[in-house]
Amino acid sequence: MKPVVFLYITLWTLKTFDFILLNMFDIKNTTRNNNPNLPFQKIKEKILGKKYELSLVFIGDKLSKKLNNQYRKINKATNILSFNLTETAGEVFINLNLAKKQAYKFNKNYTDFVGLLLIHGLLHLKGYQHSSKMESEEEKIRKFFNL
Repeated sequence: MKPVVFLYITLWTLKTFDFILLNMFDIKNTTRNNNPNLPFQKIKEKILGKKYELSLVFIGDKLSKKLNNQYRKINKATNILSFNLTETAGEVFINLNLAKKQAYKFNKNYTDFVGLLLIHGLLHLKGYQHSSKMESEEEKIRKFFNL
């Protein structure tokens, strides 16, 4: 398997690093929070397929704000960021602190809300833009996974 350059390594440590992805799916948690108990790989495969190389990174407010400002010119933390690296590889950053604070606004528990954020981010990687079509697809996948 060929080395893949992951954005979170580049952004987080601000230097390039070659990383071998064994299962085409990697989860990194940079926070003190535990990973929510979700079928992350199954959700990824349902939306992007088995061959898509994905790095899922759980981050906190500080890194979320830094990345959001650097790449979107919005100087505040956000709950999710998605980056296409190639046609078949990408990264999703989920801010667990903000997800905990926002879950109630969407009438979701924390775990289900993180799942919803993941679905949202993966659909962006697939090319969806905010629209009723994207919302419909999110709802269909959310129901499939009982989130």
